[in-house]
Amino acid sequence: MDFNDTKEEAAYRAKVRAWLDANATRKSESKDAEQAKTLEELLKRSKAWQAKKAEAGYACINWPKEWGGCGGNTIENVIYGQEESNYAVTGSVFAIGLGMCIPTLMTWGPQDAKERYVKPAVRGDEIWCQLFSEPAGGSDVAGLRTKAEKDGDEWVINGQKVWTSGAHYCDFGIVLVRTDPNVPKHKGLTMFYIDMKSPGIEVRPIKQMSGDANFNEVFFTNVRVKDSQRLGNVGDGWKVALTTLMNERLAVGGSQGNADVAELIALARGTEIDGKPAISNGAVRERIADWYVQAQGLKFTRFRTLTALSKGETPGPESSISKIVAAKKMQDLGSFGMDLQDMGGIVRDRKISAEEGAYTEQWLGAAGYRIAGGTDEILRNIVAERVLGMPSDIRVDKDLPFNQAPKGK
Repeated sequence: MDFNDTKEEAAYRAKVRAWLDANATRKSESKDAEQAKTLEELLKRSKAWQAKKAEAGYACINWPKEWGGCGGNTIENVIYGQEESNYAVTGSVFAIGLGMCIPTLMTWGPQDAKERYVKPAVRGDEIWCQLFSEPAGGSDVAGLRTKAEKDGDEWVINGQKVWTSGAHYCDFGIVLVRTDPNVPKHKGLTMFYIDMKSPGIEVRPIKQMSGDANFNEVFFTNVRVKDSQRLGNVGDGWKVALTTLMNERLAVGGSQGNADVAELIALARGTEIDGKPAISNGAVRERIADWYVQAQGLKFTRFRTLTALSKGETPGPESSISKIVAAKKMQDLGSFGMDLQDMGGIVRDRKISAEEGAYTEQWLGAAGYRIAGGTDEILRNIVAERVLGMPSDIRVDKDLPFNQAPKGK
């Protein structure tokens, strides 16, 4: 198969590259001072960049114009993403909202909600989060216990969510709750969109070992949500959630980390082992070669997804393969980069360590990527069952009413 750009795609890529050159700084030319040092600065820069993209027609390229997109096709959206990845720009705070939440709202939300929320999200005026995971559920999303009870034309939510990325700075979110405990766990769920500043919502950031605090615990105490904020029918929450999860697999599946093979090669050239450049060491070259092969495998697996998108098809479960490989590669590469620098690998001071602990941060942060978007174990099950056609795991609680299922299931 020919993966080269068509004539039209090449012209579009050149147009995108010219705009980026005029409005952003290439990573190879960026300076440390250009990086945001605080959350407030990150949010300010991210919103400014998102607004600039939206004005130029590069935000949500393949979305309809009526919703703030530019009516382009999916391949154009991919091309822009490929080119933007070469520039020192910020925008990760919108990944969950624009990658998962808003597409779910556009698919299942009422018309007035779409008109109110989609365009502000595209412009970067408002940020969204996804409230799924819970302490008792682990990777079993359908095992959630946060409940919503009907009270007139409102629902009252009580419970807890955990590992909610960005909840501490988000304006809105989508939340999956249990509305009927008397049916099997997948059938008693309903999804709503909520204002994160609603009375009764408490957000507690979780300090991570990497030093960041991007994950959160979110507590709901008698939080009142209007029935008009429901996405889909009552009890159809799992069906709605699949829309979110499908988009999540695509959004997080290709994560590579800040340091990939090219950066590791540069590090090996500038680091010495026994008085010689590390790149001349056979063991070092062998490890780098392994990761290069993995990177190529990931690239061509993503091409399978692009092929499906270019044909107007929905990508299949093969995107789970990328997530399994990429997250472990990110962690292993970070560990190796630390080892090459010896004690300097953990120092965040450019005067002492040129990498400023970047590989340590990647190594620690990669553990989160092996959980976010589905743990390694869950994704291996998906690949086994849906790609390889192997028998499903035995699930003894599958047909039991949720309130009769064993605790923790």
